[in-house]
Amino acid sequence: LAIIFLSLSVFVSGEMCENGKDDHCMAQDGAFNQDTDWQKAQTVYQFHARDIHGNDVSLDKYRGHVLIIVNVASECGLTDVNYKQLVQLHEKYADSKGLRILAFPSNQFASQEPGTAEQILQFAKKYNVKFDLFDKVDVNGAGAHPLWKWLKEKQEGLITDDIKWNFTKFIINKEGKAVERYAPTTRPLSFEGDLLKYF
Repeated sequence: LAIIFLSLSVFVSGEMCENGKDDHCMAQDGAFNQDTDWQKAQTVYQFHARDIHGNDVSLDKYRGHVLIIVNVASECGLTDVNYKQLVQLHEKYADSKGLRILAFPSNQFASQEPGTAEQILQFAKKYNVKFDLFDKVDVNGAGAHPLWKWLKEKQEGLITDDIKWNFTKFIINKEGKAVERYAPTTRPLSFEGDLLKYF
């Protein structure tokens, strides 16, 4: 009887993994490689990225939190309003609702993020940024970070799925799914109502 139960458990588990119903499957068997398997990812928690200090961070640490993921730049015309309003949202909801903001610097748009990690960090401190800053990444093209490839596939853009400019914003729900995408010109406070739906 025990053998039959074990066989059945293995069969059911295998079926769930095969059908993509269990986001832990790839982590369990160690087979998930974000560089080659990003399209197979079920949630944001399967990815990892280097933070602004060079540490490799598993996004599993954000499990159960609503996230805003955004590509940032220090020398863009949209920088001031986006940084200020992202900081406002973070101050309002980080402690009370568990909001986490993940900011990824990118130099792909008119080279408006040319600085080193330390320079980017010092710039962000001018806005009293307390949310999480990551290392500089590409968000478009073959060299785009796998997380950003996945985000673009899960929440398509207007006309093209590519990130159009600095400060494209994604909301991730508490289940790790990408549920909203906002254009660079969409101010963070303007989608506060949408954000509240996911807390």
